[in-house]
Amino acid sequence: MVRRTRSQTNATSSSEAHALDPQSLIATDISLNPSSKISFRARKIRRVTSETAKRKDPQTLKAESSLPPEDKTINLEEENPSVSPSVLPMNVKPLTSPGELQLSLQHLRKADSLLKICIDSFRPIEFITHRPPFLSLTKSIICQQLSNKAAKSIHDRFVSLCGGEASVIPDAVLGLSAQQLRQAGISGQKASYIHDLASKYVDGTLSDSSILEMDDETLFTKLTMVKGIGPWSVHMFMIFTLHRPDVLPVGDLVVKRGVQRLYGLKALPQASQVEKLCEKWKPYRSVGSWYMYRLMEAKGVLPTAALGAVAAASVVVDDTVQE
Repeated sequence: MVRRTRSQTNATSSSEAHALDPQSLIATDISLNPSSKISFRARKIRRVTSETAKRKDPQTLKAESSLPPEDKTINLEEENPSVSPSVLPMNVKPLTSPGELQLSLQHLRKADSLLKICIDSFRPIEFITHRPPFLSLTKSIICQQLSNKAAKSIHDRFVSLCGGEASVIPDAVLGLSAQQLRQAGISGQKASYIHDLASKYVDGTLSDSSILEMDDETLFTKLTMVKGIGPWSVHMFMIFTLHRPDVLPVGDLVVKRGVQRLYGLKALPQASQVEKLCEKWKPYRSVGSWYMYRLMEAKGVLPTAALGAVAAASVVVDDTVQE
């Protein structure tokens, strides 16, 4: 069994992001020049706590305490901060369904006046990747921690070795030896990861069809069982391959920096702070995250007219975010 460090499992390289969707993601080595920071007028920040808002009356608490364990609500984010709290009900449509992007933008414009400025300032959102899940996941593993140029070259050789994109299937991958994969430029460790993914397809743990049907929570659990696939990789896969509408990659550096700029925070927010601030984006946090990439792609600089609107906007956040 191959042991991996946390950094290897949860690698958040910009190369992998770009490999998953080159037209939707950007490099993470973006300059944080203070001169380009979105400025805000000094304003009084009113404390709004989610705990107070969610406080339940004694009768409700008593009723819940009598429920059997399987009927009680469990906060997975508190149990495991890396688990995405978003669960996709079966009636929720992917963002590529007709009209879904328009609905998401309408909701976000109403829900967040600052995000509305980003939406109105940058190019329209689009999701154009339509790769089969297995092909996308193998590419995600191969391209981890590589420059865009190197990732493309190695992945192209891998696809050619399989006989073309249509032939990148579990049995074909398992038929390739570690030595063959190394000759294509894939490290021994990544070769073991790809074989592990293919093995889980062959034994029925995963399949393209089951992945498309799983809710977000189940999918997250299943995919992080694969060697070499960590939380960030799963979030990127959900957004840019499956086009799930409500995924918030709280561990993504670019998203964190975007949230910092958008809300004028002094320090880079922690995952829990990002979760609180972006709560209002539900059920379209994937779209909000996409605009954080656009914001940081512009190095936090909005058009002059938009900057005026930002300065005039009123922001109410939980005061713990400022800590």
